[in-house]
Amino acid sequence: MNISNNGKQLIKSFESLQLSAYHCPAGILTIGYGHTGNVKLGQTISEREADCLLMQDLYQAENSINKLVKVPLSQNQYDALVSFVFNVGTMAFNKSTLLCQLNNRDYVSAANEFLRWNKANGVVLAGLVKRRQAEKMLFERV
Repeated sequence: MNISNNGKQLIKSFESLQLSAYHCPAGILTIGYGHTGNVKLGQTISEREADCLLMQDLYQAENSINKLVKVPLSQNQYDALVSFVFNVGTMAFNKSTLLCQLNNRDYVSAANEFLRWNKANGVVLAGLVKRRQAEKMLFERV
């Protein structure tokens, strides 16, 4: 599967476009639409470069889901998972109760797990609360 335009728009709505490098709430150097790989302080990019970085990052998230998830998914479920994995990372997803519940075909419990991932450095962030609610709602819209 691949993320839909609806899924991309969800991610863009929560990441917002930043053409100059900045530290995200977790303290990680970030640029574009939440890109964190090889970002340098003072770096700037174009909107086109931000879109290219986003597509590369989404490809990695998609590959992780396609390898780790062993049950059928609707497009909405897939899009919600790509947003989630894009944000928390493959390693966290691989170790998550969400993935375990999902692979046990417990879609309801898996959906509820989204809401637990609302902290950065141990602090609940309003933006993550909203994002996880949106991902859960999309996931539940089979």
